Amino acid sequence: MITNNLRIGTRDSKLAVWQAETVQRLLKNAGINSELVMVKSPADIDLITPLHQFGGVGIFTKILDDALFKNEIDIAVHSLKDYPTQSPEGLTIAAVLERGPSQDILVHKGDLSFLNNEKEGLIATGSIRRIAQWKSKFPKHKTTNLRGNVQTRLQKLADNNWNGAIFAKAGLERIDLLPEHFEVLDWMIPAPAQGTIGIGCRNEDQEIVDVLKSINHRETEIRATVERQFLRTVEGGCSAPVGAFSTIEGDKIHLTAGIFELDGSNKVVVNKTFKLEDYKNAGQLAAKEVLANGGKEIMQNIDHA
Repeated sequence: MITNNLRIGTRDSKLAVWQAETVQRLLKNAGINSELVMVKSPADIDLITPLHQFGGVGIFTKILDDALFKNEIDIAVHSLKDYPTQSPEGLTIAAVLERGPSQDILVHKGDLSFLNNEKEGLIATGSIRRIAQWKSKFPKHKTTNLRGNVQTRLQKLADNNWNGAIFAKAGLERIDLLPEHFEVLDWMIPAPAQGTIGIGCRNEDQEIVDVLKSINHRETEIRATVERQFLRTVEGGCSAPVGAFSTIEGDKIHLTAGIFELDGSNKVVVNKTFKLEDYKNAGQLAAKEVLANGGKEIMQNIDHA
């Protein structure tokens, strides 16, 4: 039987706790009481090393998976964009919540003249996906590493002579930190499943799986499946310069996805439309097209970088 105090594992950042508390409220509506159990990943402690240098995938999520294996928690709440496309054996992402804003945004200081391509600019971000796409559009600009929780990154932007910093809109909105000066980067392809909260648990805990499925948002699940399948097929980790974004209109699903050279010098992007009933293969088909049209060489260059 499910206990009356389901243990929800979460990182301890303000945004992660917001996500876990959102899950907690939905569970309470389903008649399940719960408590939060806080953990801290190595990437939460080391705020200097660029994310892609930690190696592998699951930089922020492995600590929660380990807590599930050790039976220290019953479910784990993740930003799905950070979670590996293949769960460890014995674990599953049993539910996703309705997707929030998926866009990347540029937070700036009120002066956007640096976006004139003839001018130099200095942009802060810890994501090589964002770096690659920014350099592709603004080849004269430079980027600088930016790590830390949302509040820390906003403060670093204020304290330094950077022109701007790139954030996920969802993160800032969710904890009421969306500033006055920002631009939506509607040309930047977001990370697969950006803006989506995923909930993991042990496969063997069937009652918990069933409860989580009762709060699952089906449309978001389909979109996340397509985008993450694209990422998995091109063999890019959550820190790879790979973007994928899908929308559903009627009985069709549209996917925009691409692979980007680290320095922005090259990219392969596709826009594809599939029948909604074929969503389980859509990401893979789009990825194979990208790989065949030059994406494979870009990924090989990244591996050797």
